[in-house]
Amino acid sequence: MRTYCVTSGKGGVGKTTVSANLGIALAKKGQRVVVFDADLSLANLDLILGVRSDHSLQHVLAGEKSLGEIVHPAPGGIGVVCGGSAVGTLMASGPKRIGKFLEQLAELEALTDVLIFDTGAGLDTKVMSFAKAADEVLLIATPEPTSVTDAYATAKILWKRDPDARIHVVANQVSGPDEGYAIYSTLNAIATSFLDKSLEYAGAIPRDDAVTKCIRNRRPLLLEAPSSPASEGISEIAAQLLQLAVPTAAPGFAERLSLEVEESEHAA
Repeated sequence: MRTYCVTSGKGGVGKTTVSANLGIALAKKGQRVVVFDADLSLANLDLILGVRSDHSLQHVLAGEKSLGEIVHPAPGGIGVVCGGSAVGTLMASGPKRIGKFLEQLAELEALTDVLIFDTGAGLDTKVMSFAKAADEVLLIATPEPTSVTDAYATAKILWKRDPDARIHVVANQVSGPDEGYAIYSTLNAIATSFLDKSLEYAGAIPRDDAVTKCIRNRRPLLLEAPSSPASEGISEIAAQLLQLAVPTAAPGFAERLSLEVEESEHAA
C-alpha cells in the first residue's frame, strides 16, 4: 500500500479538495483508495465528497465499530474515513487502544492500494506521526506569499522530525504551469540554501471556477467537471504519483506508524 500525507502551511489553500479529488483520480486509474480525514480542526472531507456517514473514528475509539466498518463508500469508487477531530484523542488514548487501532489499520492496509491522509494545516504534533510514517508528503501551496512562507516552515518542521522525508510540492490555484513551477522553484531554492534539502515537484492545479461550484454543490470536481482545467491538473498529478517507485523492502504503514507512536511516547 502506498500512503500519502496531504498537508499545507496555512489553511484555505484547497488541501481537502485536492485530497478528495486526488483519491478519485487514482481510483479512476484502477487503484483501491481510502481517504482518511485526519484534520483535527475542520474535518470537512465528508462535505467535499457529499457523503453522510453515520459512523466515524469516534465509534472506533469507543469500541463500537472496527476501522474497516467505518470506511464509508464515496463517489468515484473510493472509501472515506470520517471524524478527523478524533485523531488527537486517538493519539493520546494509551498503548492498548492505539495498539488495537494499529491492528485494524494493518488489516485495512491489506485491502487498499492507496491511503491518503488529509491532515490539518501546519501539521499539529498529534498528527505529525502520520506524516512521518507516510511514503510521501504532498505539500499544498498557492501563489499567496504567506502560503509559500508557511509551506517552507512546514517542510522545515517535517525534515527536522524526519531528515529523509520525501516532500512533493503541489502548486494550487495558479494561473498556469509557469506560475506553478515558479512556486516550486522558489520553495526549493530556499530549502536548498538554508536546509541543504531538495523538494520534488508534483505538479500544478489551475485556478478554476468549477472548483468553487463543486464545493458549493457538494459534488467532487473529478466527477462533476472531469474536463475542467483543475481536474486535468489533478489527474496529471495522480499519474505522476503512480510512477514513483514503491520501496519493496520498507515495512508497512501500520508498522511504521507504530514505531512513530512508540518514539513519541518515549519522547514525552
